[in-house]
Amino acid sequence: MSPTQWIARDMNKIGLIDARLYQLLCLTLFLILGVISRDWTLSAPHIGWIILTCLTVQLIGAWRSGAIAPSSGAVWPAWPEGLTDAAKLKPLLSGLPSALITSLGLSLLLRADDWTTLVLAGTAAIGSKFLLRLNGKHLFNPGNFGIITALLLAPDAWVSPGQWGEEQWYVLVFVATGGFVLKQVGRWDTSIAFLLTYAGLEAVRNGWLGWTWDVWLHRLSSGSLWLFALFMITDPRTIPDARGARLVWAGAIALLTFYLRNVWFISTAPFWALFVLAPFSVLLDWLFPADRFDWAETAPKPTEALIADC
Repeated sequence: MSPTQWIARDMNKIGLIDARLYQLLCLTLFLILGVISRDWTLSAPHIGWIILTCLTVQLIGAWRSGAIAPSSGAVWPAWPEGLTDAAKLKPLLSGLPSALITSLGLSLLLRADDWTTLVLAGTAAIGSKFLLRLNGKHLFNPGNFGIITALLLAPDAWVSPGQWGEEQWYVLVFVATGGFVLKQVGRWDTSIAFLLTYAGLEAVRNGWLGWTWDVWLHRLSSGSLWLFALFMITDPRTIPDARGARLVWAGAIALLTFYLRNVWFISTAPFWALFVLAPFSVLLDWLFPADRFDWAETAPKPTEALIADC
């Protein structure tokens, strides 16, 4: 076996090669695309602060939660001797892809004038994974929790749902890439339930007010709405496990989004709707029990065979 095959095999064992890899690639593409084509006022240092914060808090949280216990009374855990010691590395490193996904999501959606606000958002996002849990499940979507925390506590934080504009080619990019990722994860039903419910409610309102249908298409062409529907609301670690429960849950979020947007005129309605209804995922899991999602099940198998075929 070649050195590359050995490294890939061990990365697979410690949970660094699974469906999250595709999501990382897509979000990185969106970030590059947004900066180049939308001329965002998002600096490289700000992105760096978010990524560094999320990864650091993830490692500290994994250690403090007992992923790797200190040896010989040491304050810090003893680092495994090599990559081949997968049993020791997996609890510590398997959460890094998710933390990186959260950091990219925050970079795409959250804006702030001061770097400390971004550090606050990243800390709150990843910290919620370890502090706000019930029956081993996250109560909130980490990225969503970080955004809401920043909006509530920092006066310079803001989210612009229109930062992607209303150009439909963005929607096509999101649908194509998001559909591919959701196929790997198996949670496409959540996005469809949310989008169909929300689009249906907007259609009824549009017809009731006698507006032309280009208005309806315009309201559904927001890139941020599709980014939310395809990549945030579908986090398999925070949504209900049973398909029927996911459909009910996603429909409820769409209904609350519609209400907040059209009655209270809140431009960031989807994020607030998810924040309010996220904890009900645990209740739905209790009412409709199903197998818990595991990222390891989405990993390519066997890794050695895949590399050999390249």
